[in-house]
Amino acid sequence: MIQKNTATRFIPFFSILFWVAHFVSYSQNMDSLLVTLEETMLKRSTYDSSKEERINNLQKLLEDPEASLENEYYITNRLIEEYEFYSFDSTLNYIEHSLKLANDLDNSQFIQESTLRLAKLLATSGRYDESIKLLEEIKTSTLSQELIRDYYIIYKRCYYELRSISRVHSISAKYNQLYFAYKDSLDIQISQLGEDSKLYLEVTEQNYRDSRDTKSALDINAKRLDLAKMGTREYAMVTFNRSYMSYEMDGSRLNQKKFLILSAISDIQSSVKDNASMANLAVILFEEGDVERAHKYIDFSFEDAKFYNSKLRFLDISNVLPVISKAYETESIKQSNKLKKQLMFISFLSIILLIAMFFIIRQYKKIKLGREYLATANLKLKDLNEQLNYTNKDLKRLYEELSAIDLIKEQYIGTFLNLYSDYIDKLDVYRKTVRKYIVTNKTNDLLELIKSKNIVDEELKLFYNNFDKSFLHIYPNFVESFNALLKEENRIIVKEDNSLTVELRIFALIRLGISNSSQISKILRYSVNTIYNYRVKIRNIAINRDEFEEKVKKIT
Repeated sequence: MIQKNTATRFIPFFSILFWVAHFVSYSQNMDSLLVTLEETMLKRSTYDSSKEERINNLQKLLEDPEASLENEYYITNRLIEEYEFYSFDSTLNYIEHSLKLANDLDNSQFIQESTLRLAKLLATSGRYDESIKLLEEIKTSTLSQELIRDYYIIYKRCYYELRSISRVHSISAKYNQLYFAYKDSLDIQISQLGEDSKLYLEVTEQNYRDSRDTKSALDINAKRLDLAKMGTREYAMVTFNRSYMSYEMDGSRLNQKKFLILSAISDIQSSVKDNASMANLAVILFEEGDVERAHKYIDFSFEDAKFYNSKLRFLDISNVLPVISKAYETESIKQSNKLKKQLMFISFLSIILLIAMFFIIRQYKKIKLGREYLATANLKLKDLNEQLNYTNKDLKRLYEELSAIDLIKEQYIGTFLNLYSDYIDKLDVYRKTVRKYIVTNKTNDLLELIKSKNIVDEELKLFYNNFDKSFLHIYPNFVESFNALLKEENRIIVKEDNSLTVELRIFALIRLGISNSSQISKILRYSVNTIYNYRVKIRNIAINRDEFEEKVKKIT
């Protein structure tokens, strides 16, 4: 029992949620329809151009000199159909032309048909008295069944409108009586049509509306809507009627607006200038407070009415245009005042901002100076870092060199110690020999010994041999790497293993970091010019002359 009561309490809550969701969905659909309408409004000129093209094609046919009067009459009727809801003046001109052609042809059927067209045009444009006078001149006994229906429809239309606009009760009652009289006559004619006939459905719907049976009228209207096609005058009229019947049925403005929008879209697509949907939609939106959109729509409707040149439509719009325009102007003034206030507020904020900017700029200058000092300090620090990096690189290089030296020092220290010991021994022997010659008074023999270069040549040869072996032990691939830097046909061939040519010894010293020609000449005991000439000679046969010596220094 408790569970049942709980469930019962939740039913209204879920109902509320359902209707809220339904309303939100419907509102979104309405917004989508309004967007579609406004997109269609932007394409008005495109639809009008298509209609003008059809009209121009028909006018060319009408100008054909070989066309018979009867063909001219049919083409004129086609032009009347194109112009009927597009331009009142053009429609009137072509109806009068068709009436003239009918008289020239002396065709009573054509005359009656053209007269009814003229009466219909006058009725739809609000000239009811003129329309009725034309109808009174027609003998109903001579009308065909189709034309008699048009005859009663026009009469019915005139008295329907006259009873609505008349402010005198007795006259309004008279018009109402005549309206129902012609309604009954039309119903008799309509009864002979099939129930699926568009005219039958249209008249039946109106009859239900007259009898206040809105539900039945809506059912008939739904059938008419299924038969109508979007982008036609018929669709626009069916949806226009449905908009007001929907409102009468459930009081829903959403439904009313929906069908007025659909009607307005169809009017624009079919280039119908004699329309009411857009103006009526503007009034509803104005009542709902959407003044800007209402003003846009009523202006659009006014342009159509002006183009069509319908006094009746001008009269309808003139009743609401000033009100909407005034409200729009008032709203614009409010918006302007609001913008002025906002501008003043923004100006005030701008002044505060300028003051703030002044202090910010002043502070910024101080910060900028600080940054400049900091930048200078950073540059100095950067220079110091770079110097430190260079020092580190030098230390690293020295460390690597020392490391390399450490690897070979044990092997070569002994060699050079032995060499120095040998030189000391040789000097001691040479000293003893000199002493011996002096003691024994063999001065001449001593002079001969000193004049001889054999000792120096032998020692130099021994120096070269030791240098070559030592260098090639440190850089065993030097000869191959050196030759790789020379052109293939000029590469140096070493005759003996562990020996170097003069050129190779020069560049071996350059590899060891001795690049000054004077120093090289002292070590190798050649003239400076000789060293220079060797260096130029080798550079000239190098693959890359400019970078040759730098690459030699990097041989490993």
